Amino acid sequence: MDPFSEELLPFVIAGFIIAFVLAFGVGANDVANSFGTSVGSGVLTLRKACLLATVFEVLGAILIGYKVSDTVRKGILDVSLYNNTEKELMLGSLAALGGSAIWNLVATFFKLPISGTHTIVGATVGFSLCARGFDGVNWTTFGKIVGSWFISPVLSGIMSGTIYLLLNHFILKKEKPLEPGLKALPFIYGLTLLVNVFSVVHDGPRMLHFDVIPWWGAVITSLGVGFLTALFVQCILVPRQRKSIEAELSKAASKQDHEVKFTFESADNSRSPTPPGQELSVIEKGVSPTTYTFNNSASETNGYIPAETKSNLLGNGLNNTCPSSQSLGITHNSSQVPLVNTNQVKIVSMDELTDKKESETDRPEIKGLFSFLQILTATFGSFAHGGNDVSNAIGPLIALWAIYTEGSVAQSSPTPIYILLYGGIGISVGLWVWGRRVIQTIGEDLTKVTASSGFTIEIGSAFTVLLASKAGLPISTTHCKVGSVVFVGWAKSSRQGVDWGLFRNIVIAWVVTVPLTAGISALLMLILQIAFL
Repeated sequence: MDPFSEELLPFVIAGFIIAFVLAFGVGANDVANSFGTSVGSGVLTLRKACLLATVFEVLGAILIGYKVSDTVRKGILDVSLYNNTEKELMLGSLAALGGSAIWNLVATFFKLPISGTHTIVGATVGFSLCARGFDGVNWTTFGKIVGSWFISPVLSGIMSGTIYLLLNHFILKKEKPLEPGLKALPFIYGLTLLVNVFSVVHDGPRMLHFDVIPWWGAVITSLGVGFLTALFVQCILVPRQRKSIEAELSKAASKQDHEVKFTFESADNSRSPTPPGQELSVIEKGVSPTTYTFNNSASETNGYIPAETKSNLLGNGLNNTCPSSQSLGITHNSSQVPLVNTNQVKIVSMDELTDKKESETDRPEIKGLFSFLQILTATFGSFAHGGNDVSNAIGPLIALWAIYTEGSVAQSSPTPIYILLYGGIGISVGLWVWGRRVIQTIGEDLTKVTASSGFTIEIGSAFTVLLASKAGLPISTTHCKVGSVVFVGWAKSSRQGVDWGLFRNIVIAWVVTVPLTAGISALLMLILQIAFL
């Protein structure tokens, strides 16, 4: 067909509209992966996370998004089968956009973090099966993509879990973690920037002429940036961090001393007889769980306080560690107190309680060290996501535009920067309007995230996504992030640290995504064929 044919213009306009809806869905669902852990750990507000994601999603889309978009729009299909039937391929692209958009919006409504890559690949295969049967799909490329869906969460999880275990051994578990943590900061910052810069410079965007830089030039550039970053952190940031954290620790220590003094003074003043009907907590706030209070007054209680209810016994969130009075069978008569039944009582040591608390919260000095690092790596992850997943939103749109401007299914022209920008804007709008839904699932519901564990989740998944983007392989950022969250949650606080029921629901959503979007896309393709061919 002739380039810029008026007959094809309505399909292009419809493609831009549906692609924006799809980008909206991808932003609402997938972008939450980038900053979900930062919001969940409390180091970023939702508003700040959205602001950072808007900037770096768009930058990632423009600077490194072109490679994956080429795979999505013409790597999965055998486009030569559509020679002289350009209009049919354009209808197929519309069907793929529509099928993917519908499932993205439905999954986001139910707060399920699905894969944008799954949806667009499944939808593309669906319309092709309807239009050309099994011959229309490049099954070798499709097999590689599907394989990456299963490999990427494991690789990402292993990477994040390994980083967490190393940090835990060398920094987090130390009696005084501040000094080893400060020593590690230059290396961590330098490595993060090194990988980020290499991903942009190596075989980078033509608009910046990065494509002419040889691989060794990209290596030298990234090493130089990493070294300068490490030097800056060592000379400028580390002294400031040390001063700031030590001031916070001193302030916290003074406050704690005041609270302890107040607690003991209150205890001394409360040694008067207590009316028999008044309830007393066995474990008081600020008092060791091994300290018990007895009623000294002579009364029908025979000198002992009756067993409290479960909620009173366990003020301060320790409900699950002690039994109620009913389970113990304690009555007002002390002679009726039975021997402890070990089948009903769970004995929890102070060390276990401390480990549980530390697995859910960071110590002040650790939080101070890793808060900004988590923001940096989340930004890094957002950039990687923009480079990989913007293609899920606008890959078929680029195919539509290329066919319209070239009049051929070959799509030989490079991916236009302005369409990548358009996709990045649509993704950002979706994040602002609806992103909080999946952010809660990733950052809060699946496991308890802290600044230190959130950093390892972000850095491991971002590395995995960036490497795949440079290889032109559209892996799932959702799979990478969820894999990292699960592995780190497990490493951090054992098997109980992960909501396995929620994880099961997420995996089910992953499994049904490809066949579901393929079916929706095939149905839309059938309708479009009847209407326009």
